[in-house]
Amino acid sequence: METAFETINHIIRSRRSIFPPDYTDQQIPRDVIETIVANANFAPTHRLTQPWRFTIFREKGLFRLADFLAENYRLHTPPAAFSEGKYETTRTKVLQSSCVMVITMQLHPDKVPEWEELAAVACAVQNMWLTATALNVGAYWSTPGNLEALGEFLNLNSSQKCVGLFYMGYHNAKAKPAIRKPIEEKVTWVEEN
Repeated sequence: METAFETINHIIRSRRSIFPPDYTDQQIPRDVIETIVANANFAPTHRLTQPWRFTIFREKGLFRLADFLAENYRLHTPPAAFSEGKYETTRTKVLQSSCVMVITMQLHPDKVPEWEELAAVACAVQNMWLTATALNVGAYWSTPGNLEALGEFLNLNSSQKCVGLFYMGYHNAKAKPAIRKPIEEKVTWVEEN
């Protein structure tokens, strides 16, 4: 029987970005998505500000997001640089997903600096990613250049900020080894005065 340590070690080390072209047509049930989001809620948060917020697009809602992203690309790309292929890809990757979450953060400038809120949101996303991995759901966090426009699309106020999109779908992607430099190159030990 696998211990809790062996299980979490395996999940952390096997988590990967899995992109919409690898997603299947199988829909992620709402209760599975709710479980993934519920685990985000247990991320560490300074002063318990819990800044993470998620707007979840699924089913017919995906078309609304896909159309917005594609049209935003068309509106903000000079005609000479516009690519019909990129326009279609922008729509397609949303529609290939079972759901797409817009990740936002609620700022509390009177309590903590913005970077701490972003760190808490990143921890929440990592909790979702690890949960998705454990449930065999592929996911990836995208940070497109139109985050401000996404904020306007969602009617965010001045104390809220969009920090990306979290694409999810069941998949058939083959496991890939992690590409990481040795941890010894990233650690300094101080064991004496």
